Amino acid sequence: MRSLFNLPPLVEQQQIPAQPQVGDAPVPGSPVSATGTGTPAAPVSFQRGQSVGFFTDTTLCIGCKACEVACKEWNQLPAELDAKHFRLSGNSYDNTVALSGTTYRHVKFVEQFELSNPDRVGGRWLMMSDVCKHCVQAGCLEVCPTGAITRTEFDTVYIQKDVCNGCRYCVAGCPYGVIEMDQDGVAGKCTFCYDRLQAGLTPACAQACPTASIQFGPVSELQQRADAPVRPR
Repeated sequence: MRSLFNLPPLVEQQQIPAQPQVGDAPVPGSPVSATGTGTPAAPVSFQRGQSVGFFTDTTLCIGCKACEVACKEWNQLPAELDAKHFRLSGNSYDNTVALSGTTYRHVKFVEQFELSNPDRVGGRWLMMSDVCKHCVQAGCLEVCPTGAITRTEFDTVYIQKDVCNGCRYCVAGCPYGVIEMDQDGVAGKCTFCYDRLQAGLTPACAQACPTASIQFGPVSELQQRADAPVRPR
């Protein structure tokens, strides 16, 4: 979910200088035939130099975790099927538990039951797909001493793993507890599928979401979508 709460709703965001099209990659805005997840791809409408983000509509999330799987697949993250990681958490069906250096998306299962009822009947689940907020003022980026964390031409926050020295300053600097160290001792978090954006593709998680709970696009458009349900009729 993009950190829309950090953006002044009535102030036009400053545009990042447009970047040149490189190589024979698809031009943003043109349809592409397929994505890395194997699902049909829709035309994209974002451009280099334009702030993009996620709008997560939690009322549509069914907890299928397709976004988690697509993220793992595209970013080639370990499945973690060993005895240490593959275990029941005891917290509902949420066995991922939290974001980590090898889990960039996490579907939260929030159980709401009447604790005084021993049969736990009449309860409900609230589900939300959580991810790095790619903050406008990113604490992780500001404290990184090596320049490993950069802001891309799409206004997303990206970690260059080959530059990270494992100091963990970014872990402490993130107010949302998003960044953790991976199995190689370097920082890991959502990349916003930077390689897909460069090729004019929708991020894997949004592409795989079957209910459109995860919506991707220019921040200006997402703000309008987020405002629409709360406007008086």
